[in-house]
Amino acid sequence: MEGSSLRAVGWARTLPLNSEVKTARDWARAHLEARGWATAAPQTVDAVLLAVSELVTNAHRHAHSSAQLVMICDDQCLHVSVHDKSGDLPVPREGDTESLGGRGMLLVDAVADTWEVHSCPHGKSVSACFRVPDATTPDGDAAGPSRH
Repeated sequence: MEGSSLRAVGWARTLPLNSEVKTARDWARAHLEARGWATAAPQTVDAVLLAVSELVTNAHRHAHSSAQLVMICDDQCLHVSVHDKSGDLPVPREGDTESLGGRGMLLVDAVADTWEVHSCPHGKSVSACFRVPDATTPDGDAAGPSRH
């Protein structure tokens, strides 16, 4: 649209294959706390951190790759993207009740407002979007559209 602009802020971090997922969560939490989300929307922070954990774990475990974690916040959404070097696309699947894993993308689907995957020449990026908390109610919960 002519005359309109988008304000956004972003952060990026490389997480080598030998790094712990906790490093990714702590890094993401620090940025969300700096934006005031820990107070304004703690449930959204929990959802973002769960998605970060699952996406970075998938990059490390299934792609056997470092994870490029990028968070971009605009006026509408926080976009959390993880790029890895595998071309294999994630598919949500029902977890086996006997298995400890296999539910990562189901969890991302449950906590994110939307998610998508993009193939690229050197792997893929999986992105999850979370609505930006625009106001809070007196009890501290984010106002606006409810999440899943």
